[in-house]
Amino acid sequence: MIFLRLFWEFFKTGLFAIGGGMATVPFLFDISARTGWFTTSELANMIAISESTPGPIGVNMATYVGFETAGILGGLVATIGLVTPSVIIIVIIASLLSHFSERPVVKTVFKYLRAAVIGLLLYALWQLLPLTFLDSEKKIMILPLVAFAVLLFCCLKWKKVHPIIWIAVGAVFGIIAL
Repeated sequence: MIFLRLFWEFFKTGLFAIGGGMATVPFLFDISARTGWFTTSELANMIAISESTPGPIGVNMATYVGFETAGILGGLVATIGLVTPSVIIIVIIASLLSHFSERPVVKTVFKYLRAAVIGLLLYALWQLLPLTFLDSEKKIMILPLVAFAVLLFCCLKWKKVHPIIWIAVGAVFGIIAL
């Protein structure tokens, strides 16, 4: 029964978390509240681990939750549950999109989907802020670091900076914030 529940919970997440990655976070908060499989502080740790390991964050988190809940098979079932809707939708869209991609209705739908993805990402950020910045005992130190990081990003966004540089800068900020 636990395997069916894992599959179903992550199937729904995969079906509605358009934009992947951080768009799954609101759904994970909901799963946490309804199932008790993990706490919000464990979720913050899962996000940190999933962000720092190779692979898509949603898949990493589904695998982690499934493994913690029901072992190796649970990790596999949760991961399959998460990716199944995407595979089905991609196959359907790929077969239809070539015929309809230039129609105004299709362009409008994609325009609104982009807005929905941005909304999900902003909602994820809103939920993560208290866990990462405001609950910290060092919030006096962290808030200036965040302000500096935003300023740095704004100044360098027009320059082509290799992603490894951004990862290194993030690691330095993380070490300082500890």
